[in-house]
Amino acid sequence: MSHILLITSSPRVDSYSTKIARALAEKLASGTPAPSLVIRDLTREPLPHIDDIFAVARNLPPEKLTSEQRAALTLSDSLLSELFAADTIIIGAGMINFSIPSNLKAYIDYILRPGVTFSYGEKGAEGLVKGKKVYLVLARGGVYTEGPMKQFNFQDPYLRACLGLIGLGDIEVITVEGVAFGPEVADKAVRAAMARVSAIAA
Repeated sequence: MSHILLITSSPRVDSYSTKIARALAEKLASGTPAPSLVIRDLTREPLPHIDDIFAVARNLPPEKLTSEQRAALTLSDSLLSELFAADTIIIGAGMINFSIPSNLKAYIDYILRPGVTFSYGEKGAEGLVKGKKVYLVLARGGVYTEGPMKQFNFQDPYLRACLGLIGLGDIEVITVEGVAFGPEVADKAVRAAMARVSAIAA
């Protein structure tokens, strides 16, 4: 059986990124045989920001950890179990101040673990999370794929960099942008995104 991990992070109740990401997850999960679906809602269940104990513990070998440090890694271990188990990962994120929501940044802080999700060798960094498909569903009020605002897009470049570090390079982006330009533009963007969802699920 295949496994789908859906991660949503938009703080908005009526979120375009969450709507499209959920639609994609549900369509992919409706296949035969039906994959399992795990939903990680970072808005309803926000993660605490990492602290000094975690920052030190993440760089230590298991045999050097104190009981307090092991406890600090427990949440990260749980998140990584979900990540490694998934064959398909769907991440929904709205653009907040040109980047991603802080709850998604916290999630990334927990899954970028030296020696667990990536390592350094003679050839540089090597990702240890491999063989998975990633879909990024990204919503933006303006247009950032082209034009003068493109230089302010730190949303998908950041996500691609972090995911690439841990070995997730098979990434497809579904963009819902220009939604602040009025209902007609927003509806057109949503329809285009849903068409992509249908094509992917097919």
